[in-house]
Amino acid sequence: MREAYFLKKNAGKWKQYESELGGKPDPDRLAEGFIELTDDLSYARTFYPASNTTRYLNGLAARFHQHIYRNRKERGGRFFSFWRYELPWMFYRHQRLLLYTFIIFAVFVFIGVLSALYDHQFIRAILGDGYVNMTLENIEKGDPFGVYAQTAPAGMFLKIALNNIFVAFVIYVCGITAGVFTVIFLMRNSIMLGAFVGFFFTKGLGADALLAVFIHGTLEISGLVVEACAGLIMARAILFPKTYSRKVALGSAAKDGLKVIMGMVPVILLAAFLESFVTRYYQTMPLMLNLFILAASLAFMGWYFIGYPRQLHKRMEKNKARDSPGGDQNFMVWMNKKLSSGK
Repeated sequence: MREAYFLKKNAGKWKQYESELGGKPDPDRLAEGFIELTDDLSYARTFYPASNTTRYLNGLAARFHQHIYRNRKERGGRFFSFWRYELPWMFYRHQRLLLYTFIIFAVFVFIGVLSALYDHQFIRAILGDGYVNMTLENIEKGDPFGVYAQTAPAGMFLKIALNNIFVAFVIYVCGITAGVFTVIFLMRNSIMLGAFVGFFFTKGLGADALLAVFIHGTLEISGLVVEACAGLIMARAILFPKTYSRKVALGSAAKDGLKVIMGMVPVILLAAFLESFVTRYYQTMPLMLNLFILAASLAFMGWYFIGYPRQLHKRMEKNKARDSPGGDQNFMVWMNKKLSSGK
């Protein structure tokens, strides 16, 4: 259909929807209008992607979406619904970007390991002479990871937790540089991790390093990948705003990224707890307990950030098929109901 006819056919309906936003629309009417608007927006994006009509519908649909959220009744279950629905769904929408972030991380960890194995000066350049000399002394004493027991656990927990939360926010905020400093930060930490692991392999302690450090490192390191993804969500909005204005796209992405960082805080705290209170006992704790912590940490991160979001998406698809056709807007209406009810 020609754009002029599309406008003539729907302009009156759109103006009515716009006027209803100025009053107190019925919630059901608001949901129906949002579904129709996003249907029209999908059509416009397909056939008139660069037109003023598409931009107008995009802005009007965004206003409807904000109105639905603003008028949603909050209940006690909202706190838990954030982790149960909102955050996992966000990860489903950004899973490809999470994959790209992990690939960057893995490549530079590999570079760090390889460089450490073949160039011992590289280890000192990356980890620093002080750390390397201290670790060599600990190896001679028969306690290569003694650094984890040198500080009182409570003070160590507080210091590590605050530092890692601060780092998470920094790597997220660096997304405003179009992701340049986020990627540099991720590369730097990935190479350091690779050099660290490679260093212990050169001393014949590679397996010990993996068993000791990854008691807490599984959560901490995978968390770093997720935090970097939060920064790249914002960077992608700057570089590729799609049909939105760059300002609108950046605002939405910044909120998404901030939610990711807030959702990571419990993971950061748990990793800090394990590093402060558990890792120091790596030599005396049963091997099966060690392996259980590693496996449970890895399984949780894989399930929550990859598996569960996909399960949630399948449930949404079934919900849409059962109720009525209409695309992702039905999910948003369903999601709003779930977030309100806390179920």
